[in-house]
Amino acid sequence: METIDRFARLEKESFSTIDARGLRVRGGKLREIFGRRELLALLIRRDLQARYRDSFLGFLWTMIKPLIQFLMYYIVLGQFLRAAEGIPDFAIYLFSGLTLYVFFNDMIAGSTGSIINNAALVKKIYLPREVFPLASVGAAAFMGAVQLAVLLVAAIAFGALPAPVQMLWFFPSLLLVVVYGLALGLLLAAMNVYLRDVQYLTEVVLMLAMWASPIVYSWAMVKDVLVRFSLPEWVIEIYAANPLTIGVLGFHRAFWGAGGSADYPPELGLRMLIATLVGIVLLWLAHRFFVRVQGNFAQEL
Repeated sequence: METIDRFARLEKESFSTIDARGLRVRGGKLREIFGRRELLALLIRRDLQARYRDSFLGFLWTMIKPLIQFLMYYIVLGQFLRAAEGIPDFAIYLFSGLTLYVFFNDMIAGSTGSIINNAALVKKIYLPREVFPLASVGAAAFMGAVQLAVLLVAAIAFGALPAPVQMLWFFPSLLLVVVYGLALGLLLAAMNVYLRDVQYLTEVVLMLAMWASPIVYSWAMVKDVLVRFSLPEWVIEIYAANPLTIGVLGFHRAFWGAGGSADYPPELGLRMLIATLVGIVLLWLAHRFFVRVQGNFAQEL
C-alpha cells in the first residue's frame, strides 16, 4: 500500500530537470531551453542543411522557390483571372501577404512533424522536447528572413513602400504570427505523436488558410461579397478574427503603400492587440498540454 501511495505522489509531481551536480534546475522551462541554446542552434542548422542537401544551387532555392510561386500567382490570378484589377501595385500586395503566409506555413508544418522526425534523439537521451518544434520555427524564421529581404528590395524597386511610420506595423504583425505559430506548433507536435493523421490534416488546413486570408484578393472585395449576398455583419467579424488575416493586413500596411482606409477593417491595431493576447493564453495552454503528454513520447515512438 505504501508503494502504491508513493507512485501516486510521484505521478502528481511535475517534471523537473536535474543538472550534473544533482541539483534541480531553477527558472523553469525557459532557463532549461536557454541552457540548451547551442543544441537548438545545431538543430536549426541541420534542418536548413537537410532541405537542400546535395543540391547544386543550395540556399539559392530559398529565393527561387518563393519567386516562382509569386510569379505563378501574379500571372495566373492577377493577369489571367484579373484579380489585380482594383488593387494598385498588385505585385507588392501579393508578395507581402505571401511572405507572411509562407513563414506561418513553414512554422506549423515543420513543428507538427518535429518530434516524429527526431524520434531517435527522443528515445535515446533526455533534453527539453520543446527544442524540436523551436528548431522548426527557427528554420522557418531564417527562410522567412530571406523572403522578407526580397520583398523589401522589390517594394523599394517598385516605389511601393509606405511612410516609415507605417512600416512599424511589421513588428506587431510578426509578433502575432509567431505567437500563434509557436502555440499551434507545440500543440500539433504533441498530438501528432499519438495520432499521425494530424500531420496530413494540418497540410489541408494550411492550404485552406491561405485562401481564407486576403492574400490574392483585397479586404474591399470581402466587403463587396457581403453586400452582394446580403450577409450579416457578424460574418465579416468572424473573418477578421482570424489571426493570419490580421497579420496579413498588418504586413500590407507595412510594405504596401498604395492602400487606403477602405482596404483595412476599423480598429486594426486593437484587433491585433486582442488577437495577440488571446494567442499568448493559447500558447500557455498549448505548452501545458505539451508538458503533460511528453512523458510518453518515447514509448509512443
